Amino acid sequence: IHEGVTMTRNLVTEPPNVMTPPELAKNAASLDKIGVKVTVLGEKEMTKLGMGSLLSVGRGSEHESKLVIMEWKGHKNKKKKPIAFIGKGVSFDTGGVSLKPASGMEEMKYDMGGSGVVIGLMKTLALRKAKANVIGVVGLVENHIGNMATRPSDVVKSYSGQTIEVLNTDAEGRLVLADALWYTQEKYKPELMVDLATLTGAIIIAIGNEYAGLFSNNDKLSKQLEDAGKIEDEKLWRFPLHENFDKMINSPIADMQNISYGRGAGSITAAQFLKRFVGQTKWAHLDIAGPAFADAAWGEHPKGGTGFGVRLLIDLVENF
Repeated sequence: IHEGVTMTRNLVTEPPNVMTPPELAKNAASLDKIGVKVTVLGEKEMTKLGMGSLLSVGRGSEHESKLVIMEWKGHKNKKKKPIAFIGKGVSFDTGGVSLKPASGMEEMKYDMGGSGVVIGLMKTLALRKAKANVIGVVGLVENHIGNMATRPSDVVKSYSGQTIEVLNTDAEGRLVLADALWYTQEKYKPELMVDLATLTGAIIIAIGNEYAGLFSNNDKLSKQLEDAGKIEDEKLWRFPLHENFDKMINSPIADMQNISYGRGAGSITAAQFLKRFVGQTKWAHLDIAGPAFADAAWGEHPKGGTGFGVRLLIDLVENF
């Protein structure tokens, strides 16, 4: 567990000129030495598959976008349905054409925190020889500005076939997760999926840095996650999902838009967006924007990446 948490902390804390999408993919690929089967898809492979949502985010960057799939088969029945963890890996987020303010932008190197957790989690599972079949999928991109960057009002087609009107290029994490989630549920038919992402600033406004936001289509999975969080002191707070929130992201020219109009329910509408890409699979979304990194050392956490989520999910696998 120590090695997995430390790997996550280090990946998240590295500067963005070092921890680019290809470098993150290389770190994930290193897990093959401890028994994790790793597959790395580049832009050519993703274009062929039709992952227009994920690929739209990295268009302005010189660094190639990647999708990394990590497989650990530790259950005695190798054909038993796996559980899946999906991570947002935006190695640096300028906001794209919808440019962020300069103040605080340096913290956007932490925007790959979800992918860091999934990579550290897969390392821990392998080192512990966990008796479970687990899939880890991370979408790795850099959201930059440039002459090829996606524009506000562009419409992109996701891997699921659903079209998305991109009204704000700074709501990019959900575009990455959309294709990663659909790919995971379609290819692996998992028992359940949990995604992790530093997805919204709105979640920090709502509950600060102590808790991560929890959204789910399944009450039992939510309770298991909350209980695991209490055991590990990695606290979760559940938020509602409802069709009335879902209507807020309907688009007049596409299947959906990537933000709602107005400032209300920002974290909830982001989760409602993701829900459109999970099918009938049991699913939970953890918005870890608050606790994924620390401005200063506190408790057991150093300044920088905290590794929040690794122990929580290890406990989920072990006990539930």
